[in-house]
This record gives sequence, C-alpha cells and structure tokens, in this order.
Amino acid sequence: MGVLRNSPKASPIKKSATLQHLFDLEANNSSGTKIYSPKSSKQSIIESEYGEIVSIISHCCSIFTFTDPLESPLEQDVKRLKLFQLLSFMKKPKKPLPEEIIRPLVSMLSANLFRPLPPSAKRTVVCELPEDEDLVSTLSPAWPHLQVVYDILLRLVLSIDPKVLRGYVDERFLVNLLSLFQSEDPRERDRLKNVYHRIYSKFTFYRAIMRKSMNDVFLHYVFESEKHSGIGELLEIWGSIINGFAVPLKEEHKLFLMRVLIPLHKAKGMPVYHRQLAYCVNQFVQKEPMLGGTVVRGILKYWPATNCQKEVLLIDELEELVENIDPDHYRKLALLICTQISRCLNSLNSQVAERALYVWNNEQFVKMASSMMEEVFPVVVESVEKNLKWHWSKSVKQLTENVKTMIEEMDPNLYDKCLEEIAHKEYLAGQEDIKRKENWERLELAAAKNHQFFQPQKCIYVSH
Repeated sequence: MGVLRNSPKASPIKKSATLQHLFDLEANNSSGTKIYSPKSSKQSIIESEYGEIVSIISHCCSIFTFTDPLESPLEQDVKRLKLFQLLSFMKKPKKPLPEEIIRPLVSMLSANLFRPLPPSAKRTVVCELPEDEDLVSTLSPAWPHLQVVYDILLRLVLSIDPKVLRGYVDERFLVNLLSLFQSEDPRERDRLKNVYHRIYSKFTFYRAIMRKSMNDVFLHYVFESEKHSGIGELLEIWGSIINGFAVPLKEEHKLFLMRVLIPLHKAKGMPVYHRQLAYCVNQFVQKEPMLGGTVVRGILKYWPATNCQKEVLLIDELEELVENIDPDHYRKLALLICTQISRCLNSLNSQVAERALYVWNNEQFVKMASSMMEEVFPVVVESVEKNLKWHWSKSVKQLTENVKTMIEEMDPNLYDKCLEEIAHKEYLAGQEDIKRKENWERLELAAAKNHQFFQPQKCIYVSH
C-alpha cells in the first residue's frame, strides 16, 4: 500500500485511462458497435424473444409418413399442435422476423413439403369423367400436417419483404414447389396454387423464370407424357397472369398462345382442364381480337375424330370465340367454322349433334354466317337435309326442323337454289353409281368367259 501511495504517477494514469476507456466504449456502443461478450446482444435478444418459436420449428422438422405402423399417433398430434402454434405466431401483427428465424423456418417448410410423391397410374377414368375427379383422386394421408404447413408458407410469403426472402425462397425452392403440382390430392394442389400465385405476384424478379418453368411442364405434358395432375391449377394461375397483360401483347405472349395453349387442346386429358384452358384462350382473343383466326385454325387442327366428349367442349369454345372475334374477320372464318359445325350436326352421337344445332341460337354466330351467305348456305343446307332424311334421333330431327325454318326465312330463294344443287349432286352421284355397276357387270361377264376359255378339258382314261 505504501508503494502505491508514494508513486504519484501510477494511480492518476491508471484512473484516467480507465475512465477514458469506459467513455470510448460508451461512445462506440451508442454508435452501433457491439461490446464483446460470450453471446452477442442480438443473439441473446433472439433467444429471449424467439426461443420458444425456435424450439417449435425444430420440433416440426420431424417427418411422419402416416403409413408406417411404428409411428406414434400421439406424436403426430403433438406435431400438428406445434404447427398450429407456429401458424398462430405468424398471423399476429408484429415486427418483421429476423433472418435467424427465417432460415430454420424455410428449412422446416422444405423438409415437410418437398417429399417423393407416390407413382401415378394413367388416369383414363378421369379423362372420360372429369366431374368425378374427386372420386378417383388419391388423398394424401399426411394432409393434416401439410395443410398447416402450406398455410404457414403462405403467411411467410405475405408478411416478409420479398427482397429479404429472396435468399431463402430461391429458384431451386420454386422448382421443387412446382413439382408438387403432380400430387394427386386436389386439396394440396388447391393450396399450392394459391401459394405459387402469391409468390408470382410479390416476387416480380422471379416472374420470367416461373412462366418458363410452367411452360416446360405444359410442353412435357402435351408432347411426351400426357400424365400430370396439376395442369388445371397451373392454367388457373396463367388465367390470372394473362388478365394482367398489357395491350398490345408482347411477341413472347403470342408465342405462348400458339405453341403452348393451342396444342393443349389435343391431349387425351383435355376435358379435365378444358374450362381453365378455354378461359386463357378467350382472354387472349378479348385483348387482341385479331388473334381469333389463329385460335380457330389451331382448334380445328386438333379437332378429335372419335372423342364425342371433346367435340362438345370444343363446340362450346368455338361459340365463345365467335362472340369475341373481330367482326372484320367474320368473312375469313365463317366458312371454316360453319363447315365444322355442319359436320358435327351430322354426328351420329346425339349430344354432339344437338350441341351443334344449338349454336344456331347464338346471334353472333348467325351474324357471322350471314356475312358469307353464298359460301356457307350450301354446306349448311346439305347437312340439314341429310339430318332430316337419315338421322336416327327424333330430338335431333326436331331441332333440325327448327334450324331449317330459321335458315329458310333468312333467304328463301338461296335455300331453294341450294336444294336444286343438292338434287343435281344426288342425280350425278346416282348416274355414277349406275355406271359403276355397269362396269362391274361387264368385268364379271368378261371374267366368266375367260374362266370357261381357260378351263382345262376333263379326260377319261380307260385301261385295257
């Protein structure tokens, strides 16, 4: 102690240095510099505020297949409760989540969602009966967990700034998310559709990539596999996207219509997603009526030869297109459309024939047909007269009579002229049949004579 007191310089220097050091630390701390400690202040704050959430996220990373008999139903219920707690936390209004929470949260979502899907058999029943899709769909046994996981992902997308979330919801994440549309569970595809659409809306920097990825799915489906459960949901997303396109349309979007949407009409499973497909196509025609000719020719190119259900759906689509086509194009398309409708009118399938006849109740269709009266009437009158003579269905004949009355009133003289032409064609066809029969008779007579001429003589040998 005496030594310290007798050294006048030691104590003041140490005291002043210590105070100055404290002042410097305080100044640095106020300017944002962290004070060294075994645990940083930020980490300690996260642990104090989000410790329970981190624990819940960790617990939710455990995966249950719901098919393994060794899995505990109690643990499955506990995880579901934990997921609901996490969803409740995401819904509360609060300050933005720190990245230390977002990272494990996205990892947990990926672990639960991105799983191998069971192999899918070719769903021919669905192609024939799209309204019964729910009856043949395979429901996922893990849906009690997946449902909440999708809700958490949706809340995450809605509440976090896309620029912050970009480092975690990357291109690989989106590709994996898109692959889940192959799930046969319609409940999962519906939730997935909402999430994927929200990501497209908010993450503007991913839009081009997402459009290209969806196009690749469509092209692979049409030209290679014809197996995919989520074409309808993807087309619903595209319907919303097309609705937001600016006019005039970009060349990229027109190519999508011609190279992707129109070929989707030829797939066997088209009835399952036709409603969404027709909506997308009509959106294009409404924005640019000049595209109506391209669409009509594309649909006629892929018109089915034996699938009556697809024929009825395509007649519906043609009727909608006629209402949106630019009237200046009526003269170019009237003969094409009326010719196809007339063929369907003569179909032996009563549903196809009746649907084709009902098209004549559409004012726009009649207006289009009237624009090319001289060219259209011969085709229509011939199919009408053929139905009245030969069709087996009484209801079809009755509807045909109504159409005939309406057409006759439009131009009686032209109708009579068409009847005369039909009679002349039938006369010429009859004359050709007579000539053909006469030719065959001559050939048969000539063949019979040659047979007798070349027939070898029968000889009888007698032995002596």
